[in-house]
Amino acid sequence: MIDIQNSQDTREIPLQKVGVTDLSYPVQVLDKTEGTQCTCADVNLFVNLPHNYKGTHMSRFIEIFHRHRRNLGMRQFLSMLEEIRASLDAERAFGSMEFPFFMKKNAPVSGAESIMSYRCTYEGEVSGGGQNFTLKIEVPVTTLCPCSKAISSYGAHNQRGIVTVKLRNSSLFWIEDVIEAVEGSASSGLYSILKRPDEKFVTEHAYDNPRFVEDVVREVYLALRNFSKSEKPFAWFQVECKNFESIHNHNAYACAEFSGS
Repeated sequence: MIDIQNSQDTREIPLQKVGVTDLSYPVQVLDKTEGTQCTCADVNLFVNLPHNYKGTHMSRFIEIFHRHRRNLGMRQFLSMLEEIRASLDAERAFGSMEFPFFMKKNAPVSGAESIMSYRCTYEGEVSGGGQNFTLKIEVPVTTLCPCSKAISSYGAHNQRGIVTVKLRNSSLFWIEDVIEAVEGSASSGLYSILKRPDEKFVTEHAYDNPRFVEDVVREVYLALRNFSKSEKPFAWFQVECKNFESIHNHNAYACAEFSGS
């Protein structure tokens, strides 16, 4: 049959990205405890298109992604993009994959087991000149205001926050370890199940560990800077924290970046 996409285009306009977006697909990612876990991802996949090609073959994006769906660790995601690039004879291939990452978590006193969900995103690019991969993890936390605690006769206001970490690294690391480092830098982490003794513990723990949004970012920064025990620490990372303020009509925000030498 005639290949219309591969025909010549005379308008001389190259396209930086062509591909598929908003693909919802079941996938498997690496899990530190279980080996792998099943989740469902929202996927975007692209290649560049030279000016002389009319279009790309959209079905190949899905075919290749389908073959890789059961093994989509960080390195395998880049391998999948490289296969797309080669299959479509492109200079560059790009992709993102956003998915909920699930972790078993025990309540701090009762030990009641439940599952927490954390939003993660792979972002990758491959070309003949190399490859680039960024992992984004969103971790919900609790923060208790140091100022409120200091000036109040009793009590202190607290609120939920979201810490967003973006990481680049050339060596293996676990999503679970990053999440634990972030939660340990806040006033408290969150739980799906809390019995009354657990709620008492979390409330008092947060009160004993007040954190401004600036404190959270700096503590996470220090944890990530010293995170990797390999010879290749994180080459770059960014830490953002947004507190959904409980007594103000605005949110509080802080951000810091690290670039390794």
